Amino acid sequence: MKKIESVKEFGGWLNRYEHQSESCHCKMIFSVYLPPQAETEKVPVVYWLSGLTCTDDNVRTKAGAQRYAAELGLALVMPDTSPRGDDVADEAERYDLGKGAGFYVNATESPWCDHYQMYDYVTKELPALIEKNLPVLKNVKSISGHSMGGHGALICALKEKNAYRSASAFSPICHPVKSPWGENCFSAYLGKDKNLWKTYDATELVKAGANLIPVLIDQGTDDEFLAEQLFPQDLQAAYEEQNAQITLRKQEGYDHSYHFISTFIGEHLAYHAEALKK
Repeated sequence: MKKIESVKEFGGWLNRYEHQSESCHCKMIFSVYLPPQAETEKVPVVYWLSGLTCTDDNVRTKAGAQRYAAELGLALVMPDTSPRGDDVADEAERYDLGKGAGFYVNATESPWCDHYQMYDYVTKELPALIEKNLPVLKNVKSISGHSMGGHGALICALKEKNAYRSASAFSPICHPVKSPWGENCFSAYLGKDKNLWKTYDATELVKAGANLIPVLIDQGTDDEFLAEQLFPQDLQAAYEEQNAQITLRKQEGYDHSYHFISTFIGEHLAYHAEALKK
């Protein structure tokens, strides 16, 4: 991997890298914040998965997470949301399909399957690359994300047993098989088999008895996508039916934006730090 940018922040370094992805068959870019503690020791990692239309740049410039990561001694890894490049399939007129909308699945349908292998990228290829090349602890990681990335964080934690010490999300798409965003992307990437869709749906995974990792979710009550796209109540009901631990905090007056995320990101990172340092 090649470092293409480096900025000092809060005693640590916000770096940007590019590499040729074996999973996605294209050049991928991601950002990493290394706290000051990483100068002398290996540190635990929190992976952040971003939402529709985003790249790695949104969270690193808008969330204010690096200040808290520096205080807590956490590395932050912030991948892109989809494959990129001239050869990568896209629907340029749409924001919710194609580039910027990888949905963290392994696509099975043409033309998407050639590049859209984002689940393998974020759960296997990227962690292996990070652990090999940067001063981070091996297999000591947590995961979080926003909206489509909240969906991604939840399914990664539910599907990959013992891979993550903790999981959290802001405004996640909790039941994508009944969400217009999920239905559009799943039908394109995964085809008509809705049983396959369910293997990338947090609510359906919990119903099926997946790895029931405790989760923390923050949801704004004034989120414009709450009623038609997100369905946190479905995930909460599925968790409670399994007698598993879910903390769903309804934050009065907050919307779907990074104003909301930046307000509570410190609490999420503290939640992960506690789990990672046990």
